[in-house]
Amino acid sequence: MERALMANSVVGNLSAAGSMAAPVQPKPKNALEAAQQFEALMIGQMLRSAHESGGNGSLGPDSDESATSEPLLDLADQQLARLLANNGGFGLAKLIAKSLNQSTS
Repeated sequence: MERALMANSVVGNLSAAGSMAAPVQPKPKNALEAAQQFEALMIGQMLRSAHESGGNGSLGPDSDESATSEPLLDLADQQLARLLANNGGFGLAKLIAKSLNQSTS
């Protein structure tokens, strides 16, 4: 089921030009979901920065493959970031959600 949802998400993100668009996040239902989405964005940025500062691997910045593999790496980074955030990540989502819930009480 989860694979089908992911496949639908990937297919749905193909634009008319055939390039990948950023995945659309569903509207969060509560503070925890919003905090997890925020943490996923932060983790994604960290992963992108790591790739940009990259080493001399086969998909590094000086590679001929870099231009063609960049959208795929971006999608992989987004999925990994979302997975990490939804499974605890750095623990920021819980702290943010707790703070948001206390401020609304």
